[in-house]
Amino acid sequence: MNPFASALLAWFDRHGRKDLPWQHPRDAYRVWLSEVMLQQTQVVTVIPYFQRFVTALPSLRDLAAADEDTVLALWSGLGYYRRARFLQRAAQICVEQHGGELPREFDALAALPGIGRSTAGAILAQAHGLRFPILDGNVKRVLTRYLGIHGHPGQSAVEKVLWQHADALTPAERTADYTQAIMDLGASLCARSRPQCDSCPFADSCVAKRDGLTAQLPSSKPTKAIPTRDTVMLILRDAKGRVLLERRGPQGVWSGLWSLPEASDHDGAWRAAQSFARIDDAQALPPFVHVFSHYRLQVEPLLFDAAAAHRAIADNPALRWCDAGERAALGLPAPVRSLLLDL
Repeated sequence: MNPFASALLAWFDRHGRKDLPWQHPRDAYRVWLSEVMLQQTQVVTVIPYFQRFVTALPSLRDLAAADEDTVLALWSGLGYYRRARFLQRAAQICVEQHGGELPREFDALAALPGIGRSTAGAILAQAHGLRFPILDGNVKRVLTRYLGIHGHPGQSAVEKVLWQHADALTPAERTADYTQAIMDLGASLCARSRPQCDSCPFADSCVAKRDGLTAQLPSSKPTKAIPTRDTVMLILRDAKGRVLLERRGPQGVWSGLWSLPEASDHDGAWRAAQSFARIDDAQALPPFVHVFSHYRLQVEPLLFDAAAAHRAIADNPALRWCDAGERAALGLPAPVRSLLLDL
């Protein structure tokens, strides 16, 4: 075993996380689900979502057979909803083509929707102990600092170098523990800000610590201004307290989720509201901003209370009146769910 892996595993044996819910049992379905949830999301946030998800859908076959609204409702709040759709589509492919199991062959596994090289490696390493490297955000941070690699890790040339090092350092023994260990190190001691270098097992061999570059590595992504978009969200509430929801189209953010109807301005909001229901007045609610990865959404909510639905709404499958209980069972964008809970 190479010296890096030996030192990392010795640290893991003393300080690593061994009680995460997807480690007991550490089967392929649970590892896969955790890996997808952990993309863009921290462990402390993921744990309750994971536990709720596997309670409702304990197996790959359960996920494949579930209604999409159920899957999105379980995912609601984690964001990046395309991950949930890819997760279910991959499960359905596994039922159709792989006997209801995630394949153990790397190429077949990596070919499934939403499973790239790193996620496939993590599943095979942690669930089956097979020697495959991983390269998630935590691992990139550890390797760029330890080896002193400059350049944004998302650039193809830099990423290629990092994959070479990740492969060379991954041991053939205790691969599952090593995979968890390097992720743990990146999430704890080698954190993005204020890394705890003095407690790190590589304090004497890390290039970034030696050269005072922990704040500069990994190199930042070139920045560009994030635009702001404005929208008016319509909250039409009828005499029974139900709110009108509209299923979003297949393109754009929150695709396929149930959300509130929107308009670009107040005039458009009134026209839209009048097309849905008979209304009298509107109340402006406090505006808020929701930040996506590529733009900021400035939201102005308008509440139309005691709205009486036009009969034509019943014939439109993309529109439905829902009470609080019904909304809880649907996939709603997190800011929309919070807005409705505050009413």
